[in-house]
Amino acid sequence: MAGVGPRAGRYVEDVVRSFPARWRPHATSSDPLRLITTVRVLVLMGVVVSVPFAKPHLGAGDRGVAVAVTLGVVAATWIFWLLSARSLPRTVAVLTVLGLAGGVLAGLSPLSAALAVGCVVTAAAGVRLSTETSLAITAGTVAAFLAVGVATGVPTETLIGYPFAWIGLWGFGLTRHAYLLRAEQAERTLAEARRAHAAETHAAALAERARIAREIHDVLAHSLAAVSVNLQAAEGLLGTLPSGDPELAKAIECVGRAGVLTREGMAEARRAIQALRDDAVPLADQLSALAKEWEADGGVPADFNVIGTLRPVSAEAGLTAFRTAQEALTNARKHAPGQPVRISLEFSATEVAVRAVNPIGAVGGDGGPQAGAGTGYGLTGLRERAVLSGGTLAAGPADGEWRVYLRIPA
Repeated sequence: MAGVGPRAGRYVEDVVRSFPARWRPHATSSDPLRLITTVRVLVLMGVVVSVPFAKPHLGAGDRGVAVAVTLGVVAATWIFWLLSARSLPRTVAVLTVLGLAGGVLAGLSPLSAALAVGCVVTAAAGVRLSTETSLAITAGTVAAFLAVGVATGVPTETLIGYPFAWIGLWGFGLTRHAYLLRAEQAERTLAEARRAHAAETHAAALAERARIAREIHDVLAHSLAAVSVNLQAAEGLLGTLPSGDPELAKAIECVGRAGVLTREGMAEARRAIQALRDDAVPLADQLSALAKEWEADGGVPADFNVIGTLRPVSAEAGLTAFRTAQEALTNARKHAPGQPVRISLEFSATEVAVRAVNPIGAVGGDGGPQAGAGTGYGLTGLRERAVLSGGTLAAGPADGEWRVYLRIPA
């Protein structure tokens, strides 16, 4: 919808905030709530200042003493209302006391601002409380005024006018209460719609990833499988030719190496497909299998251990961790041949880490036969992968060892 967006959500939030925030003791005060509090303070000041100047004066006879006592009760309760936490039971109690005291004060001093006490009480009760509770408080306020007003001889028009004013403000409060409830419901509905939209978007992304995975599998994996079969057939045919020709031996070696690369490419393609489909083999199993393969190929120990409590990680984080361990093993074979390697997978509360450590090769040595292979950008690419995953990668010598350490939030 054209009109629904962030601004609409914020509008509803601003409207509703003044209603539920009153029931949260530690909620941040909004501007409307501070304005309402300021108005209530001014009303209290107006009542406290004006009532003593109206007749009967404070302390003048029994009625004056009653005015002084009632005014003190109103002021103390009002201040407690302004300063105390706005829990629902406490608000009901405060408004009940204020309503009764305000009705009595208006009956004792009808020509003063005492009317404002009942106005504030009935309006606030209508806005904040249920219909039944607010009706009871309004009825108590009216009854207290009528009882005292009849006893003190308040004019009939005042006996009729004050209750109608309070009842009218109570009705206004009920209207505001219903409006706020509708706005609150609209906010919840909007939040649910946003969550549903986010879930649909996530589901669509997963479906697209699955489609890409199928395409990779159909195009790349099948093609590599066909190439591998043909290389095996070529190797078999070359093996039937007369031996002794050095060119023939080189051709057989090249075909064999191509077959190995093809099988490795198929394994990498399967791993990429699993990452896209988000159903990869657990990371600990992948790293354990990688260490065993490396040890079997080179005949050099490759220890793998897990630190912390195992838990699933995302496909992207798992793939980054696997590539880091793979690159560390490749570099160890290139630059420190024959040296053992230690790989650890570490789980903490907020992240997963991979640590690979191997002794540095002989000082002044040239490394293994593959030391000059590669582009020299392996670790750079791993650092870029780590940054994209929100993590960091550190690699370098320390205490006679070469250490690679990857940390990823997970």
